[in-house]
Amino acid sequence: MHRTLDTALIAVIAVKGFCIMSIEDENTAIVRTAFEAWHACKGRSTDCWTNVMADQVNFRSLADGREDLAFTEERKSKAEVLQYLAGLNEMFEMLHYTNDYYVAQNDRVVAVGSTSWKKRGTDNSFDTPKVDIIRLENGKIVEFSEYYDTAMIQAIAAS
Repeated sequence: MHRTLDTALIAVIAVKGFCIMSIEDENTAIVRTAFEAWHACKGRSTDCWTNVMADQVNFRSLADGREDLAFTEERKSKAEVLQYLAGLNEMFEMLHYTNDYYVAQNDRVVAVGSTSWKKRGTDNSFDTPKVDIIRLENGKIVEFSEYYDTAMIQAIAAS
């Protein structure tokens, strides 16, 4: 009985042109769009993040404010994340930000890829594997944790 009802509902939805996305699909689309815009602008605009970030957000970077990377300290609000992004862009120039794939479950999206940045005023750059774990509520990012090769980035920052 349920299978017949489900099949009938799917048929009605298809005929009427409705599209029902799972929460995982919706969240992945939000995150993918933000990352694609971030890559396209090479980090020069923060709109791609501010448009999809809640006012209160727990933002964590693996370097966590280490020497030469003070801007990576934990952030608790959208305004503080903007400070992080300003510090990142003050020190580095983005060369690329590429996500190879996304994995989503419930309210979390994991983005797996790599990123490359050049230290401003030098020829020194790094290319590191990157994993971001993001949690969304009502279409807005409320948690963001980023993982990358901290030793490599710290060495370039200190150069």
